[in-house]
Amino acid sequence: MRIAYLVNQYPKISHTFIRREILALERQGCEVVRISLRGWNGERLMDPVDEIERKHTRYVLREGPPALLLALMRMLLTRPMRFVKALALAWRMSRCAERPLSVHLAYLAEACRIEPWLRAASVEHLHAHFGTNSAEVAMLVHALGGPPWSFTIHGPDEFDLAPLIGLAEKLRRCAFVVTVSSYGRSQVYRLARHQDWPKVQVVRCGLETGFFAATGRPASELRRLVCVGRLCEQKGQILLVEAAHRLAVAGVDLELVLVGDGEMRADIEALIKSYELQARVRVTGHVSSEQLREEILAARALVLPSFAEGLPMTIMEAMALSRPIISTYIAGIPELVHPGEHGWLVPAGDVDALINAMQACLDAPVDTLVRMGEAGNQRARAYHSVDTQAAQLADLFHASAKIAST
Repeated sequence: MRIAYLVNQYPKISHTFIRREILALERQGCEVVRISLRGWNGERLMDPVDEIERKHTRYVLREGPPALLLALMRMLLTRPMRFVKALALAWRMSRCAERPLSVHLAYLAEACRIEPWLRAASVEHLHAHFGTNSAEVAMLVHALGGPPWSFTIHGPDEFDLAPLIGLAEKLRRCAFVVTVSSYGRSQVYRLARHQDWPKVQVVRCGLETGFFAATGRPASELRRLVCVGRLCEQKGQILLVEAAHRLAVAGVDLELVLVGDGEMRADIEALIKSYELQARVRVTGHVSSEQLREEILAARALVLPSFAEGLPMTIMEAMALSRPIISTYIAGIPELVHPGEHGWLVPAGDVDALINAMQACLDAPVDTLVRMGEAGNQRARAYHSVDTQAAQLADLFHASAKIAST
């Protein structure tokens, strides 16, 4: 079966889970056409595999506005009725949107460029990642006569923006929608008509065998915790630095590594400096997959004090590497991490509870950390094997194509 994946930007450092999914689908026997709106230049990629993926990806915006305008005019002339239908849909999507009509007309032009590519490649199904602009473009491709389409919604941003991105309309028109957790499914149920609930499928993000093969190193005896994630408000690193400061003032020996980059890096580094924590807290910036594994394996546990999430890949990765977790009772996290079994969960935003959990982890004997890590590894293997999850996706794609052909 030939399917196409549509992503706003691909490849991307923070989108390695999409790459894993695509490669796993190919191992299932699917042919995957990679289409991205942007990403052919700009961001420096950390992994050689992503460089290969970039060469295999077709970019909608690479030839600039003239190519979009030509595609739009060609669609108007060759499929006028389909074009008018898609134009009306773009106008409807703009009425309550955060972006003006001109942006939605640009989405329509992008769809006009993509639809002939899919027809020429005999693509049977189009799948988009995220419920934002890529899902709208996929919906417009279908309105222009393209194949059945679906999308994966991750959260939390899509749920926060639901009325402004027309999520309910997308749910009504897609063949099916994938969520990465039961929590995500519940949020989609809130937005979808009851008759559309059967469209909602839970397919969790997955890890490749190599992540599990990297286990075997015992939990670190160093008093080091690692936090992996974009440096932004919702990940809670500011609260984590505050907790590290209070532990340091209390005389607790602690090393904290913040892996990642983002819009709040300057603020976080300024706070580290103001608390004179430079010798205790280190910010790495973006790292490769291999460096990420090493940072996790060198720590006693992963700590992620998020305020909002979908289901964090970094928690799955740390559990696959047999490291306990310190995180919060939000979104899909409690579906993966059971307190006392795989680590510690605390109320989001509660710095005192976070401090207590960090202290408990630092004081825990190594055999306790090993027990938690082994239990986490087994849970990650059971629920987050990328090949198992890709098999579920492939079944959904085949079922959609079968319905479309009848």
